[in-house]
Amino acid sequence: MKKTISKTGLYMGIGAGLVLFVISGLLPGSFIGGSVGVQIAKNVFGGTIESSLLPRLIVGISMFSGIVASGLFLLMFTSSLGWLSGYSIGYIIDALHSGRTVEIMKKEATVDSN
Repeated sequence: MKKTISKTGLYMGIGAGLVLFVISGLLPGSFIGGSVGVQIAKNVFGGTIESSLLPRLIVGISMFSGIVASGLFLLMFTSSLGWLSGYSIGYIIDALHSGRTVEIMKKEATVDSN
């Protein structure tokens, strides 16, 4: 039971990550990657950038790497968050089906008498 619910949470996290990536990761990733690519092309070719193939290729590759980095970060974060929440919910549901009690927050306190 835990495995199916944790897989469901994982898939829901991946779906949420894809939506977040399309809404808030695609455009900023390309902007940040493009500005890094422009700076790299300026440093490599010096001064102003000509409109030749190699500077455009550097900017394009850096834009693509910015998009990939943004997507990986958002997808890994949301999928792990979904998996963890699905795993904990699956643990609670599995314990309820088997009739056990579940301690969610177990706190112990020690008192020093000195």
